[in-house]
Amino acid sequence: MKTILVRIAAAVFGGYAFTWGFIALGVVLMFAAGMEFHDAEHLGYILGLLVFLTVFLWAFAAQSLPRVWAVLAGGGIVMTGCASLLQQMLLP
Repeated sequence: MKTILVRIAAAVFGGYAFTWGFIALGVVLMFAAGMEFHDAEHLGYILGLLVFLTVFLWAFAAQSLPRVWAVLAGGGIVMTGCASLLQQMLLP
């Protein structure tokens, strides 16, 4: 029972962190590539929904729970940090 609750937490909260980082990085990269900000934002949200669904399901399919947390939370932190640095470089 405890393992199921931890997997649910990893899927929801880790998936949220990973998706947040993905959207932030995607919007910054698309804006840097010349796309209008609101178009990049909308496309990022649409892709983010698909990413969240994928990582949510993967959290239950993966065998190693520590790997799930490392990829989802760690990946989310790294992508959000990279997006923040790129945003600071793009804005005057």
